[in-house]
Amino acid sequence: MKAKARKPKKIKMKTKKTFAKRCKVTGSGKIKTQHNYVSHFAANKSHKQKMHLRKTTMTSASDVKRVKELLQG
Repeated sequence: MKAKARKPKKIKMKTKKTFAKRCKVTGSGKIKTQHNYVSHFAANKSHKQKMHLRKTTMTSASDVKRVKELLQG
């Protein structure tokens, strides 16, 4: 009797926990993250710029595919 040929198991990618802690997926599926460039060289930035950087932002459309791969798992 011949042994059955096994299919290789599909390996799931693990969620990147460091990124998962820094972002949130909204109800519509968009990804909400904090702005970059907030803390370093803050003295060179205007008050208005720092004020707007405090708020969250939606991930740009060009990064969504890459970011969703980091969150799958």
